[in-house]
Amino acid sequence: MTAICRTLALLLLALPLAVAAVDEPGFDDQVAEHLRDRLEAATAEAQGSEADPEANPLHRFYVERVYRPAWTRDGTPRSTADQLLAVVEESRDHGLDPEAYDHEALIERLADWSDEAGVSATADLELRLTRTWLQLAEDALTGQLNPDVVAPDWELQPPPSEDLVAALQAGLEQNDVAEALRALYPEDTRYEHMRRGLREMEALAEAHIYPRLAIGPTLRAGDRDDRVRTLREQLYLLGDIGEAPATVADELFDEALEAAVRRFQRRHGLQEDGLVGPRTLAALNIHPSRRAEQLRVNMERARWMPRDLGERYILVNIAGFSMTVYDQGEAVINQRVVVGRDYRRTPVFTGRMTYLVLNPAWEVPHSLATRDILPQIQRDPDHLERMGFRVLQGWGEAERVIDPETVDWDSLSRRHFPYRLRQLPGPQNAMGQVKFMFPNRHNVYLHDTPARELFDQPRRAFSSGCIRIERPLELAAWLLRDHPDWSAEAIDRALERGRGGRERTVSLPRSIPVHLQYWTAWADQDGTLHFREDLYDRDAGIAAALAADTPDEEEVWPELGLSLR
Repeated sequence: MTAICRTLALLLLALPLAVAAVDEPGFDDQVAEHLRDRLEAATAEAQGSEADPEANPLHRFYVERVYRPAWTRDGTPRSTADQLLAVVEESRDHGLDPEAYDHEALIERLADWSDEAGVSATADLELRLTRTWLQLAEDALTGQLNPDVVAPDWELQPPPSEDLVAALQAGLEQNDVAEALRALYPEDTRYEHMRRGLREMEALAEAHIYPRLAIGPTLRAGDRDDRVRTLREQLYLLGDIGEAPATVADELFDEALEAAVRRFQRRHGLQEDGLVGPRTLAALNIHPSRRAEQLRVNMERARWMPRDLGERYILVNIAGFSMTVYDQGEAVINQRVVVGRDYRRTPVFTGRMTYLVLNPAWEVPHSLATRDILPQIQRDPDHLERMGFRVLQGWGEAERVIDPETVDWDSLSRRHFPYRLRQLPGPQNAMGQVKFMFPNRHNVYLHDTPARELFDQPRRAFSSGCIRIERPLELAAWLLRDHPDWSAEAIDRALERGRGGRERTVSLPRSIPVHLQYWTAWADQDGTLHFREDLYDRDAGIAAALAADTPDEEEVWPELGLSLR
């Protein structure tokens, strides 16, 4: 064997030792290998032979990192782990439960962490921290609950999807995973005011200092009554009056207290009369813990909402009996509205208004014709003529007018009614002078009404599902303000000419989103909190689901001992 061959043989014999020395994995490499093994095995177990790591964000997160540890370095937790614990604690301010994200367990694990922790324990910590970030991020972005399950009547478009894995990677690169997560919550100022209100209500409830006002005669300005002291204390704690009870004559119902009562009534949708009667007393005696629950429910609704409602949009709050028009973030029109009765509820959805109709006729829906109008005709045959109804059969070119005198009304019923009813334009028309159309499957729209007296009622649930608005001509003028042919004066002239029965359909210069929503608690731009009665009994189910929605360790990937809802 030549010297060269002997040298090569020695090198080949030594090579395994050299390679072993070079390839001896460091601690993070061992953690990465452990993560790979656990995640691949869990994915295969969950998905079978066609396992796809991309299908689960936790696995995809580590695939994109080539399984490198994210939260630890050489077995020591990084500062980002503490950032995560802090932002999980903050979730309480958003109406979420930190324990749904293993808050206490993670605190204990990090507090007891030792530099001697092994590869397996480090990999487990990695998975738990990543799982927690991703879950809280998803809940911040789209809500903790699935509205299709807990609120099937909620038909608004969901928030836009976001690559949460990319968001977490960016947060880690910037060493600020907390801010990366905070950015996923709704950024609207009103949502921030609700957060503040939730903290205040929870603190008030936990202090056990909110008194109860005893039942008694109506309290009014000028009264002297022992109960006035309690009333004053309630309004002070709720922020409706600025003077502490000890600084004034507690038992005198003075002008300042009356102003505070009016402010409270305004915030709660009550008759703003300054009197503490049964309804106002009942609202005052709702405990702050219940108000906190209302805020939690409605903050969850806010997370279900699309983040961009439009530069210009119309928002109807069904539970608040109100309509607000927004332009560039500013409220430019506020009106009272009438909404659907409990058994004919106004639906929650988003549409796009494209046109309005001046002097509209009313094509009576079949269900309303048979349920509401037919019994009135059977009791009073002159009802049709007096209210301006026309009886029709057929559609389009086959449509024909039927003489009501030829109809045996008593023989008709809900199941047998082969006619259509159309109410002609006029002072009795249920649509009033104008209706605003945003085509939808519910056949719901905004419209005027001749029943003006209903707007004076604090609880305005009287319609069959459509929304009656207080000042329709104001809305029409605003929508058509950029239309060269439709000034406010032109609208008035068309309405005057149309009193004889002529409809006019007017296309809007620009369509505008219409959001029909349901809020029982909200905040104004200035931070004022408002609460309303749960008109359609929709809050309780959401509140119960929020309280019950805790991680299920067996729901996903039990092999990991992790919860990935």
